[in-house]
Parts: sequence; structure tokens; C-alpha cells
Amino acid sequence: MSVGVTLSRHLREEEARHPDMTVELSTLLDQLGFASKILSREIGRAALVGQLGLIGETNPTGDPQKKLDVYGNQIMVEAFARTGLVAGIVSEELEEIKQVTGAESARYVLSIDPVDGSSNTDINGAIGTIFGVYRRTGGSLESDLLRKGSEQVLAGYVMYSTSTMLVYTCGHGVHGFTLDRDLGEFLLSHENIRCPARGKYYSANLGRYQDWEPNIRGCVDWLTQNDPATGRPYSLRYSGALVGDFHRCLLEGGFYFYPPDSSHKQGKLRLLYEAAPLGLIAREAGGRASTGRQDILDVQATDIHQRLPLVIGSAHEVGLYEQFLSRSAAVVT
Repeated sequence: MSVGVTLSRHLREEEARHPDMTVELSTLLDQLGFASKILSREIGRAALVGQLGLIGETNPTGDPQKKLDVYGNQIMVEAFARTGLVAGIVSEELEEIKQVTGAESARYVLSIDPVDGSSNTDINGAIGTIFGVYRRTGGSLESDLLRKGSEQVLAGYVMYSTSTMLVYTCGHGVHGFTLDRDLGEFLLSHENIRCPARGKYYSANLGRYQDWEPNIRGCVDWLTQNDPATGRPYSLRYSGALVGDFHRCLLEGGFYFYPPDSSHKQGKLRLLYEAAPLGLIAREAGGRASTGRQDILDVQATDIHQRLPLVIGSAHEVGLYEQFLSRSAAVVT
């Protein structure tokens, strides 16, 4: 039996291979791993210690807050504050940018969704943490955070499900680690992940189908037609947690999409701490992420809680979706 490679050992090896993989980035990722172990433990026993359910308030973007949302935000903010490397944090659960430290050594800013898919917490479904890190440019905290996703130096997610898995990229491939709960260590389980060029699954909230523009409804109709020669019909998979649905696309191919609707005219998903970090993961693994009309990583952030449409996953299917938005379904192949 071979000895597993721990997250810490892997990071030391990456530092030796890649000059831009700094000790500071390794420290941030190590700390993210530590905080996610705490959160994984608390999620596992949430029903036993009164951490399930709503708190009766909404977060800054209008979503109902669960107890685990608030607890997860506290854990993550405190974990990064201790490093002394993070000057400011944008979180789904914080209305404004949180200034962590004014020290000059704090060369990074962080965007984070501490508990993605929190509607799943009460039914024991998959949930996640999404994060993106930018290097400071010397301006204000706001200008350091209102950036394009392509400027991230570290991005990834943690998925809490049948196992707890951490996936990250620093621009040198995408690597996944599974938490060995007995050892208390993240061990390398998915090295150099590559997203299949095309897949057979799609993930979407079809409860909004009638509210979508005609070309998107046409895309769904095309996906569900029976045509084995083109790999149809596609199978629907939708969990209500972006991390869980994207993780399937990353490993098995296919795509996830959430278009605008009457309740979310600009789109539902948040750019800084949902779409941009996962977009970098997708790109580095050979997949794509788009608004349907523009690459997600090229979108210039204008607000810390900015929403936008998202389609993400295998390059073929993201391109297919873009075709449906720009042309009639008759010419899509």
C-alpha cells in the first residue's frame, strides 16, 4: 500500500517546481484546508448540536441565511485573519468588504462563499465552500477586489458530501484532495484533473424553464430529444448546490447553466465568489465558463456582490449553449 501525498507535502513540491507558487500561497491554501476540516466536522454533526435551520435573516444578496452560513463565514474569516497575509475579504455573508489587517505583509485579498448550497444543509445534501485569491496591486481594497477572474492567483472549492474534497488551482493544473478523517489529513486523490471535452449530463433549475428566453428553452428541448447519433438525450442532474453540480461536470463532463429570469434579471450567481473561482478551475482543467456571451474570466467586476448568468463545464457543451443564444436552433450541431 502506497503512502498518500498530503496537501502540505504537495504544496512544498509545487513550490519547488513553479517559482510563482509562493510560500504565501501555500500558507493560504493550508489554512483553507484547516478551516474546511473544522467546517466538515461541524456539518457532520449539525443536526446533533442545533446548527440546522434558518436564523430568520437574509444575507446581503437577499438569500435566507442558515445557521451554518453564519458559522461557516466566522470560521473562514478567522482562519484567514490569522495568517496575516490577507488584507480584505469579500464574503456572501458580509455586506461590505471586511478589512482584516492593514499590515504591509498582507499582499492578498480573498473572495469566498463559505457555505454554497446551504439550502441542502437540512436534508443532508452536498454543500461546498468556494474561494478566489487576488494579489494586491497597491490600491484600495475595493479596487484590489473588483478585478477580472483571470487575475486570480489561487482559486478552488471544497465539497462536503460522502467525503470532503478540496480542489484547487494556482495556474499549474487542477488537483483534488480527499480528507482522510482518521488521519485528519487531505490526501492527493485526483492529480491533474482534466474536464472531458464533452459529456452527457446537464444541470439546470428547470423550475425556471418557462421564464427563460426562447433560445435557452430551445437548448433544453434539443438536449432532451432522442438522437443517439449526437449523444442525446442528455441526462438531467441538479442538486441545488453549485459546487456539487460543477464537480460532476469537472470529472464526468457535461455542463451547468443558470440563465437570467424574472426574479434574477442580471443572473443569479455571484461573480467574485462563485463564478470567477470556478471559472478558473474550469479553464485550467480544459473546460470553459461563460455568461453565454462572454468568457467569465474576462468580466470586469463592478460590485462585490455582482450577479451574472453562468454556463460552465465541458468546452463542447458551453459552446453549444452559446450557439443557441446567438443563432436559431436549426443551425446548432
